[in-house]
Order: sequence, then C-alpha cells, then structure tokens
Amino acid sequence: MRPMTTPTAEFVDARDFRRIAAAIAWIDAHFREQPKLRDMARAVHLSEFHFNRLFRRWAGVTPKQYLAHVTARAARGALADGPSVLDAAHAVGLSGPSRLHDLTVTLEALTPGEIRSGGEGVVVTAGFCDTPFGCALIGTTPRGITHLSFVEAGDEAAALTELKSAWPKSRHVRDDAAAARLAARIFGAPGGEGPVRVAVAGTNFQLKLWRALLAIGRDRTVSYGELARAVGAPKAVRAVGSGVGANPVAWLIPCHNVLRGDGALGGYHWGTARKRAMHALMDLRQGTREAPRALRSAAR
Repeated sequence: MRPMTTPTAEFVDARDFRRIAAAIAWIDAHFREQPKLRDMARAVHLSEFHFNRLFRRWAGVTPKQYLAHVTARAARGALADGPSVLDAAHAVGLSGPSRLHDLTVTLEALTPGEIRSGGEGVVVTAGFCDTPFGCALIGTTPRGITHLSFVEAGDEAAALTELKSAWPKSRHVRDDAAAARLAARIFGAPGGEGPVRVAVAGTNFQLKLWRALLAIGRDRTVSYGELARAVGAPKAVRAVGSGVGANPVAWLIPCHNVLRGDGALGGYHWGTARKRAMHALMDLRQGTREAPRALRSAAR
C-alpha cells in the first residue's frame, strides 16, 4: 500500500496524537491572537521544525494553514446563533459530504440467539493497531467488525477483557497485523474494496440510533435533539445520549458527529481531545483549500 500524506497510512503514535490534539485545542483557543509558529510549537513543547513536520504529517496541512482555516470559519460567523447552527459550524469552505465517511459501512444486528449464546462456536479475532487518533483495539467475527475502541497506554489488558466479556464463550485469537490492515482500510483513502461490514449487539432503540448516525453522519453533524427527532423519539434526548455512548464501534458509527444543541462538542466516550481532533481533521480534509478564499471574503 502506498504511503499517503495524511496520518491514514503512517499513523502517529499515541504520544504524538496527544501532542497534536493539544495543539489543535490551543490553536482553537488562541486563533484570535494569530500566533506565530514558534508560539504554537512552544505550547506543546516542540521545536518549530518538529512541530511543523508532525502537524503536516497528521493533517496533511501546516499549522499555519489550519490557523487560517479556523480564522476563516470564525470570521464568517460559522457558530452564530440560529436554527441552523450545526450546519453553519461547518459552512466555511466546506463543500460536499465528509470524505472521512466515503467508506461505506453496512450495519447488521446480531440475532437474539447469537447474543444469548455468548458467541459460542464463534472465533473473534482482535488486535491492537495505530490510527490517526491513537492506539485502537479492533475485533472482528465472520459476520463483520464487532468492536473498535481507542486505548490509552497501559489499558490494553482492560480493553481486551471488555471485548471478551461481550463474547464470553467465543474463541479469541490475537492478530495485530490483521487489525493494522483493517485500520488502514477504515482510516485510509477510499478504495474499491467494497463496504465494511459491522455486526453489533444492541437494543432495537440503539440499533435505530446507530443506523440514523450512519445516514446523517455522512453529510453533517447533528445535535442530540435532532437525532432524537430523527428516530421518532423527540423527548428521549437522555436515552439518545446513552445510546450514542454505547456505540461499540467508534468512528465507523460516527457518534463523534453528535454535538450539543448549541453547537459545542459536548462529551465523548473516548475523550473530548480525541473528538476535537476528529472534527479538526474532518474540517481540514473538507475545507482547507477553500479557507484562504473564505478568509479574504470575510475581510472585505
């Protein structure tokens, strides 16, 4: 597989991810000051050269280009109050659906029998691998991907225990190489390998939520209230939040695209820093080329 200019081929390690996530949060908080490269690098304790190279490797653009994008987005009033605040949050320089979800995902529900059996007779292949957002544990069965979680250093054993508890009677096989190949497909450039199959256990309400996220998440972010209305349960916002948090396959079912009603990020099972990084990468891939033009227009 050919290397790519974004982290989808040569994933940053967990320490680098934390640095980039911190840098993104710092730039988002300080863009009004129009900081210099040295200021951005100093904020994450790196040299200018190393910081510039690492950021470009992760995002495919330089820190200065990301700063211009954030500035343009704010200058256009992207987060102004209004009924379309979530659409506006991604309006500056963004056109077309999210390239991060060009990968087609098909969701299958495990049958009640499969759930009751605890996976008896099923082989679950699982492994740890690098992704653009840190280390992940990916678990698969012959039906499809059943688990994708992000794992902090030192938590690997606990992550495996959690996966095995969902499939207590299955046979578990460790295969990090297979997980790395899946990660390259999941987080890499769109290809012609066909859809990725996801097979998960969930209540009828959870499955309905996750299918709605697959449909909505391709094009835009969504609030908890909007998601509740989309599944025909406008008063069940709290249940929607619980269902989103129970998503067993992070990223593939894009629960990171659910925001608070005021457009703020809100919480995320795998950490707000990771959620912020996901949205930053979505913005960059969709709109960086348009950001300088948007900035010029806003300055007129």
